[in-house]
Amino acid sequence: MSRIAERFARLKREGRGALVTYLQAYDPDPKTSLALLRGLPGAGADVIEIGVPFTDPMADGPSIQRAAIRALKAGATLSRVLAMVRDFRKEDGATPIVLMGYYNPILAYGIERFCNDAACSGVDGLIIVDVPPEEADEVEPHAKAQGLDLIRLVAPTTDEARLPRVLGATSGFVYYVSIAGITGTRSASSASLEAAIPRIRRHTGLPVCIGFGIRTPQQAAEAARLADGAVVGTALVDTLAASLDEEGRARPETVRQVLDQVRGLAEAIRAG
Repeated sequence: MSRIAERFARLKREGRGALVTYLQAYDPDPKTSLALLRGLPGAGADVIEIGVPFTDPMADGPSIQRAAIRALKAGATLSRVLAMVRDFRKEDGATPIVLMGYYNPILAYGIERFCNDAACSGVDGLIIVDVPPEEADEVEPHAKAQGLDLIRLVAPTTDEARLPRVLGATSGFVYYVSIAGITGTRSASSASLEAAIPRIRRHTGLPVCIGFGIRTPQQAAEAARLADGAVVGTALVDTLAASLDEEGRARPETVRQVLDQVRGLAEAIRAG
């Protein structure tokens, strides 16, 4: 059983949803980023998404765009992100790690080489935002061969005709994009989520996690109640950014402030 499947099975036995956290690798620097990564499980993150910095993150809002710029200035590359995962795995062999990013860096790295190196580094799943199932023939065989889950995005605009195609090509969990738009701009209503999640469940037995627009502990708890997990990214990135000094450098309290926010989210989900 994969780490992702094992984690969601355990949470189901415990009767609660997952907290899935997202931060950009190397934001604002490699040392701070690794400290955050290592601290996330203890703060309550059940699954960790690591953003792979890219110059043209088309699905992301201004906050994550700025995080990617900071990370790239700090020297982020795909190979260095994989090295960060290897460093994390020296201390944590259980927490699922998902890389979330775009196809161009993978293509430049070499698809087969990337999938092999990602698996060897301890990555469990991939979210490649700009590769729909219809165009995944280059990456899908290599990901499957290495045991990497391909986690697909389902949006409110994914219609009944296409939904089975997308979900049939998904493994690990389903990422439900709760709004039609970019990350961090607005939040979906509970009513729209209550209608959307059963529609997805009719086509898959995989866990469903809700992302895009979840910012507060209350929203996270509600998403985890309606589905199997809540994905929180922009809110954490904003806290990190607000903690930086005038030169964009981490302050002594940066890691603590982000991890304290994660603890608040995790507590709300557990209480719910």
